[in-house]
Amino acid sequence: MNRLVEKLFSFIQKTWLVFYPLAWKYIKLAWSVFTFINRKFFIPPKGMKWKYKILWRIGNLLILMLLFLFLVDVNFLWMFGKSPRIRYIFNPDQKLTSELYSADGVLVAKYYDENRTPLQYQDIPTSFFHALISTEDSRFYQHHGIDFKATLSVFYYMAKGEKRGGSTITQQLVKNLFKTRSNYSRGLLGYIPYSNVLIYKTKEWITALKIEWLYPKEKILTMYCNTIDFGSNSFGLKTACKTFFNKLPAELRPEETALLIGMLKAPTYYSPVLHPDNALQRRNVVLGQMLKNHSITQEAHDSLVQLPMKLDYQSESSTAEGSSYLRDAVSNYLRTWLKTNDRDLFEDGLKIYCTVDSRLQALAEEAVTTHMKRLQKRFYQQWEGQNPWSDRHGVEIPGYITNIAAGTVYYNNLKTKYKALPDSIDYYLSLPKKMKVFSWKGEMDTTLSFLDSIRYYNRFLHAGFFAMDQNTGFIKVWVGGINHKYFKFDHVKQSRRQPGSTFKAFVYAAALDQGYGPCDKFSDVPVTYTYQENGQTKSWSPRNADATFSGREVTLKYAFAKSINSIAVQLTKIMGFQKVKEYAALMGITTPIQDVPSICLGSSDVSLFELVNAYCPMVNGGYAIDPVLVTRIEDKDGRVIYENKEEKKRVLSEETAFYLQTLLQAGLTEPGGTTQALFEYDLFRFQSDFGGKTGTSSNHSDGWFIGVTPNLIGGAWVGGDNRSVHFKSSELGEGCKTALPIYGLFMEKVISDKRFKNLGGRFKKPEAKITREYTCHTLLPPSDTIPADSSLIINDSLRIE
Repeated sequence: MNRLVEKLFSFIQKTWLVFYPLAWKYIKLAWSVFTFINRKFFIPPKGMKWKYKILWRIGNLLILMLLFLFLVDVNFLWMFGKSPRIRYIFNPDQKLTSELYSADGVLVAKYYDENRTPLQYQDIPTSFFHALISTEDSRFYQHHGIDFKATLSVFYYMAKGEKRGGSTITQQLVKNLFKTRSNYSRGLLGYIPYSNVLIYKTKEWITALKIEWLYPKEKILTMYCNTIDFGSNSFGLKTACKTFFNKLPAELRPEETALLIGMLKAPTYYSPVLHPDNALQRRNVVLGQMLKNHSITQEAHDSLVQLPMKLDYQSESSTAEGSSYLRDAVSNYLRTWLKTNDRDLFEDGLKIYCTVDSRLQALAEEAVTTHMKRLQKRFYQQWEGQNPWSDRHGVEIPGYITNIAAGTVYYNNLKTKYKALPDSIDYYLSLPKKMKVFSWKGEMDTTLSFLDSIRYYNRFLHAGFFAMDQNTGFIKVWVGGINHKYFKFDHVKQSRRQPGSTFKAFVYAAALDQGYGPCDKFSDVPVTYTYQENGQTKSWSPRNADATFSGREVTLKYAFAKSINSIAVQLTKIMGFQKVKEYAALMGITTPIQDVPSICLGSSDVSLFELVNAYCPMVNGGYAIDPVLVTRIEDKDGRVIYENKEEKKRVLSEETAFYLQTLLQAGLTEPGGTTQALFEYDLFRFQSDFGGKTGTSSNHSDGWFIGVTPNLIGGAWVGGDNRSVHFKSSELGEGCKTALPIYGLFMEKVISDKRFKNLGGRFKKPEAKITREYTCHTLLPPSDTIPADSSLIINDSLRIE
């Protein structure tokens, strides 16, 4: 504390030494001006009669007042601070809400600093204007911005001990629109006590006169209605109507308009949500003013004051609750464009039209919630009595929770505050506090310490689901997690994890493009890959997910469907893992891929966003296409300022793309195919083609599924926030058990909905000539070669040993 005081005095001394000469010059100048004015304007010439002296002084006083107004308006010698210029009055810098609309025309999210959506004059009910004028400015149509009678009455009521305002609606508009009491500079005189009140009042008078000169009364009323702060994060009449009554302004009843007008005096004190009794009393005062001003009859007044206060409160802060991951995604998607075009998403009142369908989005969120509730229950059951953070051998990782805590802001703040007191740090980390936490049964009140909360939340599994039209690039669904309120991290694009066997698609893409065919055969035998890493010779001998090799010759079609590791490694060894990297990047993987052969089994991290996008060329004829999230943007005046331009690039031949599409479908038709869990869902009675690929990373940390139809490709990921949190076994932890059900539940609803019949159907036959055999089908192997554990028939796990 002493050190702070010393620094403060030191700063004052330095500042005074710098500014003292300038301040002294201003004082001398002000005194010279004062003496000049007194001599020229208030000391009349000698010999003038007394009645002329009075007139002379009054005239000079008026001249001085006009001179003062001019000096304030031009900010003479920086003494008064700046005032709004004419160009800003013509085009006021008002913060407007930007709105995000789905492909089906539904408002799904808003972006704002001040939640405001402007109205036109004809959209505002007459009863609102009557209530406003009766209460705030009864002589609105008689004055030109300043009501001198109301201004003088302020002093009368001050003498009586009553506090009343004399500002007109136009002056209030100036205060709301230009923030004259905060945003505009105070000037040198503004720091003198009480003078700042005179200065900002003068600015408001001057600007009010300008506004009255430039705009008709109807425009002033409209601008006022769009600038009012009603509290509850509601700026402007339209937002207030939505917030408090869940209706449009044109639907307001007289008692509702009176309630809103009553809130203007003090939005918090007269809030119908926080202080309903105060709000009701104030509403009746407004109705009384309307009666006094002849806006309503005595009979109407007596009836309205008896009505109870009815609200349909809709907090605008939760408008985008269900699509918050989408809201964040659009903000990130537009970041570069906004910066390049000098646009502000939170102030410019843009209308943004995105590709996501709100109906599909709702079905996807429902699918994620339904499956993750069930999966979380199984996860708890498997780890009952144990902590789920464990190594590959199932042994709990020591110090796991404290290591996570050490990386938090809270821990670092404690460490800074209690440097030499580790016991104090431990005390506050273990101190129980009341808090609300997420649970699948709903938000829950509990008491936990900081360390306990880390333990609690690290037991949850998370998910991401993403779908797009592979032919246009239009994104249709974006579900970044299980609950945006508690888990802001987006598992569609932010998260990068090992994709497991889903990455094998790029191995096969490279091989098929090099001349191999779906019916070419390879032997399922052990393989060793020798390679160079950092100048050292290394070898890698991976196993299949079931730790066995059949020794049989199998087709590439069967190997892909069964997700046999040894075949993918053999293909990579023939082509080189650099070729696999090349094709992955060509098809849409943007994350840098490791220079190791194990990438063929999905050892290098990618995002769900890029993985789904990279599968598009396999089912759209061979074209890489940039995912599109926004199709059009309009400015506040309705002018189109952005339109998406579709960009496609051929990266695979049509023939190769057709073979890959065949492999994706083979997961359902080949014996032991990893996609056959889709048969558990009601998908196939609608004559629609499906395909897909599952994937599971080491230790079952990540489960993946990419599913395809002729016009929609969807991807799901499931796992813990940390790789150390995972299922114990493949029985529950593989992608076909963790991720595929999200896609299955989603498509079950989609394919049965007539509104989305275009998303199903049959894959079209390619126009290109097909030169290689692809119709081969593997017969079931003899029973003595089938593993005793039938759960091993479906394998997609990444095993790197």
